[in-house]
Amino acid sequence: MDVITTVRRANGGDLGLLLPLCAEHAAFERLPCAATARGDALAAALDGTRPRLHAWLALAETEAVGYASATLDFSTFDAAPFLYLDCLYVREGRRGEGIGLRLWQAACDFGMRAGCAAMQWQTPAWNEDAARFYRRLGAVEHGKRRYVLDFAAR
Repeated sequence: MDVITTVRRANGGDLGLLLPLCAEHAAFERLPCAATARGDALAAALDGTRPRLHAWLALAETEAVGYASATLDFSTFDAAPFLYLDCLYVREGRRGEGIGLRLWQAACDFGMRAGCAAMQWQTPAWNEDAARFYRRLGAVEHGKRRYVLDFAAR
């Protein structure tokens, strides 16, 4: 088993590493993945002086084995910024090695440095392994329903 040598920020030049993980993650969550067809938009969101998307890659030597991505948002209720953890994924066969914790910590550290009051995220209701992982980290679950309105379909 390879040892994780690096968790680092991702940028638009990392699409070759990031897109396969995005596709695997979407398949795992039983969701469609447009990122593979819109890599240029993903790269643009990761780059620039004020990126819209912040992401981290976990690498075992040169193999990407996990990633996390997040956006900065603002909470009306808290009247403060928060970090929204959009994705946290570790490849099957590499779970249980501390990779998810390192990615989660990289996102937390970024959010704290950015002055965020909190970090929020979601996981599918059926993903009990993820729920256990997040509870062990001290996260508190808030029951809500998630809705998606596809503007392209309207």
